[in-house]
Amino acid sequence: MSEPTTDAPVLIAGAGPVGMTTALALHARGVESTILERDPEDRDRSGSRAIYVHGSTLRTLERIHPGLGTDLVDEGLVWPTRHTRWRGKQVFRRTYDSPGGSGDIPHFTSLPQVVTEEYMHEAVAEAGIDIHWEAEVDTVDSSSDGVTVETTDGREWNGEYLVGADGGGSQVRNEIGANFEGDQSENSFIIADIEDPDEDPLPLERLFHYDAPETDGRNVLLVPFEGGWRLDIQCFEDDDPEALTEDGRMREFVRDVMGEAYVDHITWVSTYKFLQVMADSFVDEHRRVLLAGEAAHLLAPFGARGMNSGIADADEAASAIAVAVDARTDAVARDEVELYAARREKAAEFNLNAAGQALEYLQGDDPVTVLRKEAAASLADHFESAGEWLDDAPYGPHGTPPIVSTGNY
Repeated sequence: MSEPTTDAPVLIAGAGPVGMTTALALHARGVESTILERDPEDRDRSGSRAIYVHGSTLRTLERIHPGLGTDLVDEGLVWPTRHTRWRGKQVFRRTYDSPGGSGDIPHFTSLPQVVTEEYMHEAVAEAGIDIHWEAEVDTVDSSSDGVTVETTDGREWNGEYLVGADGGGSQVRNEIGANFEGDQSENSFIIADIEDPDEDPLPLERLFHYDAPETDGRNVLLVPFEGGWRLDIQCFEDDDPEALTEDGRMREFVRDVMGEAYVDHITWVSTYKFLQVMADSFVDEHRRVLLAGEAAHLLAPFGARGMNSGIADADEAASAIAVAVDARTDAVARDEVELYAARREKAAEFNLNAAGQALEYLQGDDPVTVLRKEAAASLADHFESAGEWLDDAPYGPHGTPPIVSTGNY
């Protein structure tokens, strides 16, 4: 027998960064919400995951919950140096006197996602927002009047609106009949977290190494974050990622790339093939359900567009819903939700294309791209701009989506 029905103005599926941002952004606009999360409260959040938080994201978080953005800045790390190597040779290296810029909010901060989530949980608790754990969305029934959600714990929830922030396997997306469209990377990638050792630490710099001899010619990205390092290795198409992540082989990779001091400090290893997909619609037919974050799009990580764009989704979803719940006509409410979809679908298309350009640059064998990279490497000793191009290209274009927004993504 079902538990009693619970009413809330807005329901949010997912207690990750996107779901919690949605709740905080609604609260800041005077709209209360309830978060439904499928996992238990003591869920495992292993792996550093989204370590790079853009300045625009920090400003959004500070705006919707004063102190949240600056807390992440205080906890995070701003690395000062960009460093790029080509087949063992340095082709670009630049250290900035003020890498974060001026003001309270730097251009970025680097810290494990679990730390970001801890501060978000504190902010959600301070705002009095409820998270219902082990409440996985089972069914979604939307109409012109609102949304009814049944969760696997047997409860029923009614809301005026529902935000699906329940990740790449989103049940909310499935329930409203939206489908992912796109493709997957050809190559696998190995991602490892390595803690800082007590002695002989590496300099704080972001390193990209093309065809690194230390990994038998595979591309390597090494990024510091507060408390450790992210090591990314791009596999060849015919690699067996599972064999390469065996303990002995990973220890060899870490030793050869980072030094003997880091070998015993591997804390997490995983492999991925990156999806480049977005939902064919970010809203349901009744304009009562909005998709945000990985429920709406999955991006290759180059340029750190994933969590950052998801937080932008969350803030704009909250803005649309805040207007819609107070609208005096159904047409105005509907238009606000459709405007959300139009803006965030446009942003997702931009971010997919940007991440896709970086992915194609890294794994593609287009003869023109290969020739450009080789030419730039040969000219880097004489023209700094050639080396800087090699340094920039793996992260995709620096532009922002072609929409008016207070954030970049």
